[in-house]
Amino acid sequence: MNGQTSPSFCQEINFHDIQRLLILLGIGMQYMGFKLCSQAIFLAIQEPDRLLATSKWLYPDVAKRCGVNCQCVERNIRTVIAVAWKTNPQLLSELAGYSLSRRPKATQFIAILVFYFLQRKPASVTS
Repeated sequence: MNGQTSPSFCQEINFHDIQRLLILLGIGMQYMGFKLCSQAIFLAIQEPDRLLATSKWLYPDVAKRCGVNCQCVERNIRTVIAVAWKTNPQLLSELAGYSLSRRPKATQFIAILVFYFLQRKPASVTS
């Protein structure tokens, strides 16, 4: 399916699900990165290949949708990762499926959360 997730599955995962998980990680809505990270995760769920070129493909799309520049996207995502790492590193390791010995980089963090949502994909929508 050329790197894209089925449209019906993407509709099942909405911003509310993504934002709920970010809040569980300790990331509050008061952070600009909350919105930017939600958008990045949502776009990467729709097209996981975006994770192969975050700086050239994912961040520019997030920046355009949110009306900021690419550097702002990456900086604010790094901020929310620091908050998640300080607040709930156990949950972050659980979501990753392995013990994280240090704070993940931005692309790794997004990939962990995207994988979490993709593995919840119902069997009925895998075709």
